[in-house]
Amino acid sequence: MLDSFDLALLNQVQRDDSQTAAQLARTIALSPSAIARRLRRLRSDGSIERSIALISHRLTERRIRALVSIDLAEHADLAGKEALQNRLIDAPQVQFCYQITGKHDLLALFDCASMGEFNRLCDTLLVVDSTVRRYEASFVKREVKFEPFVDMVA
Repeated sequence: MLDSFDLALLNQVQRDDSQTAAQLARTIALSPSAIARRLRRLRSDGSIERSIALISHRLTERRIRALVSIDLAEHADLAGKEALQNRLIDAPQVQFCYQITGKHDLLALFDCASMGEFNRLCDTLLVVDSTVRRYEASFVKREVKFEPFVDMVA
């Protein structure tokens, strides 16, 4: 069970995981050693799945990013769907993929170095698969907001 200190810690490390226990203790009313113990527990129990670095937008602004809506064939079998999802999971250019409700079945974010890479990726992941009925890409013109954060205290 997560208490209010755990939730506050989760909020802080989502914003900046490079903070030391001493730095976190300035905003969370616990000793640095108590914070370090809690963080070890949160990592070992899977509450903190992994820590990543978000690189500057200025380093990625020339890349091609597309939100790809994927419609599955009406009679696609479970094995075909699972194989498609595994290919999407394994492709490093696919930054996220969600099963969604509504008009489309899947929504994925593709991040590619060029239009050629995007086309090759679509050909190998989507075009050759009879599980995919159709796909539609909307290209990102400009990043307005990117802040992967879930408020755990609210």
